[in-house]
Amino acid sequence: MSDIYSSFEFDYEQALTLTGFGWFHYRLLALCGLIYANTAIGITVMSFVLPSATCDFRMTSEDKGWLTAAPMLGMVVGSYFWGCLADTKGRRIVLIAALLLDGTIGLLSTAAQIFPIFMFLRFINGFAITGAMGICFPYLGEFQPTAYREKILCWMELFWTLGIVALPCIAWLIIPLPFHFGTADGGVMFGSWNLFVALCSIPSLLLGLWLLYFPESPKFLIECGEPALALEILKDIYQTNTGRDRNECPVGRLKESDRSNTIMETHNRSIRTFNIHDPKHMKILLPEIWEQTKALCSAEFRRNTALACLIQFGITTSYYTLMIWFPELFGRFEVYEKRYPNATVSVCDVSSIVLENVNDTLVDDFCGTPIDTKVYWHTLLLGMACIPTSLWLPLCVHRLGAKFFLIFSLTVAGLVTVGLTYVGNSTQNLIFSCIFEALTSMGISTVYCVMVDLFPTNLRVMAAAFSLTFGRCGALLGNLLFGFLVDLNCFVPIVLFSIMLFGSAILCFFLPNTGTTALQ
Repeated sequence: MSDIYSSFEFDYEQALTLTGFGWFHYRLLALCGLIYANTAIGITVMSFVLPSATCDFRMTSEDKGWLTAAPMLGMVVGSYFWGCLADTKGRRIVLIAALLLDGTIGLLSTAAQIFPIFMFLRFINGFAITGAMGICFPYLGEFQPTAYREKILCWMELFWTLGIVALPCIAWLIIPLPFHFGTADGGVMFGSWNLFVALCSIPSLLLGLWLLYFPESPKFLIECGEPALALEILKDIYQTNTGRDRNECPVGRLKESDRSNTIMETHNRSIRTFNIHDPKHMKILLPEIWEQTKALCSAEFRRNTALACLIQFGITTSYYTLMIWFPELFGRFEVYEKRYPNATVSVCDVSSIVLENVNDTLVDDFCGTPIDTKVYWHTLLLGMACIPTSLWLPLCVHRLGAKFFLIFSLTVAGLVTVGLTYVGNSTQNLIFSCIFEALTSMGISTVYCVMVDLFPTNLRVMAAAFSLTFGRCGALLGNLLFGFLVDLNCFVPIVLFSIMLFGSAILCFFLPNTGTTALQ
């Protein structure tokens, strides 16, 4: 059979199907899933640093707003940078670089003793982690046969949930430890929250090293004019999936990409061979990057680009702001309910009542006060609430469609966000927060799944980066806005977040159906 097939020239989807689906794909899903789980930890780690580091850095609510915004600003800057790099140098090498940078800077940030330096290092963390987050979906998707792609990508939501569940567990184990090292003059401080940040940084380094054992995307290599190398990778996948000798692979030849590439046509070499540190090479690469960016705004892709960016902005603004601030709000509820047992109060009221006397009371009240055990437990419940939706999405996406999940999750999440302003106690707040977390996290993962099918290979990561930039801008503005208004009038940002979710749900009606076509 392989001798008959070897005389044909296969397109990528046909070749991918013939290599089979098996052990290689499960290993790749585990790797990319853990990378996605790691990004969940990296993005939300500040939620436990806020109450824990208040004493060391003497933070007010405005300071906390800036600290949560710093990683988001890094994501805004990094999204487009990593996207350009991944579409020129390759998915795998850029993923490795982003993960190693994130892990290294995360470890360095634990030693920062000055608030602006710590904030700058968290900015770099955001810059790095957005690269891993934006590329892992296209990288995983480009290895999947059409029949499995959407379902496999949807399983990534379960790994995000794993990260959200793991974070409070790690925090609960580490932060309450009676561990605080400091010099006599107070110049050097290292407490349990520093150790917590360090432990959360190590997985990035380990995942970056594990990725060294995986190949570059064959689809990307074909687009770069390297079908021979892509064929060798497909043979390795065939051997891993079937247990047979790689030379028995039925794919003998691969069709070259029918998409024009100015660099390959002009210089007769792969775009991957250009050195970004060489000024002469950069003069060649930059126009190509600009052409790819302009292509996203061309008549063919303009509609999908606009929809992806606006939907990302609406979801991300709401999700990342509230997710990062939930432990802080849980903590404030605990403080209030201890002072005024059996009293009824809303989320917005409790924030202003905790600050009942003078400026900076928050710092004095919380300095030296450990995080209440209920805060860890409530945050853990937030993650566990995502498990049902994480299973529902991949099991039913082929039957109901990705658009259904997007519209349903965003509409109900918008209603729940409005409901947050009417809760009367911490239990009600927890229930609404769990529903919000479960639905919005499912919505974000579904958007990433949809985007793999919306754009061709040569624009896929760039498009993801472009929309992520819009999303991170929203998260940045949301965290700054919430940090400044949470003590004054948190009703305003919560209403704005609900409007954004409703708007994103309406925009999802205009998305094309996905999951049934071959990769372009």
